[in-house]
Amino acid sequence: MKNTLIKIGSMLLVFGIFSCKDDKSPNYQYMPNMYESVGYETYEKVEWLPAGTEAMLPADHTIARGMVPYPFEDTPEGKELSRAAMSPLDSLQTEENLAVGKELYDINCAICHGAKGNGQGWLVQQEKILGVPSYSDQARNITVGSTYHVIYYGLNSMGSYANQLNHTERWQVSEYVMKLKEDLTK
Repeated sequence: MKNTLIKIGSMLLVFGIFSCKDDKSPNYQYMPNMYESVGYETYEKVEWLPAGTEAMLPADHTIARGMVPYPFEDTPEGKELSRAAMSPLDSLQTEENLAVGKELYDINCAICHGAKGNGQGWLVQQEKILGVPSYSDQARNITVGSTYHVIYYGLNSMGSYANQLNHTERWQVSEYVMKLKEDLTK
């Protein structure tokens, strides 16, 4: 008898606890500012912050950490000036640079320019885009500097890859493009 009363009592207790739960109304929020925070704009002045502690714009003529300034403008004159630019990568590590450049080229460039640089990538073969040049075209006068310039700013229907590749990676891809050009003109 005692066991049955305990079982019935515990079942009533469990039933009582779960019957109070209402899925249609939200639970209580004890610290609502943690769940529903106030949104602030990045450089907006906030009244409750002490003077001088709000986020400020960067100082003039500063560059972000990890960024390397590029001296040539996105103009035809800038592209012509970039033709004479030489790769700043260490010439003792050319095999490593070419291996990394090939990997990055295969990921970012080969879909349009082709694995051999002949302008017959998968998108060209599927006729999704047209007019992708071959690196063997002598009239284009492709140099490592002009290749870097095109990767940095883009050209015609090719957009910029400056956000996808960092400074070193852009030079590695440029050096690999020059190797492809050399292989195509043999």
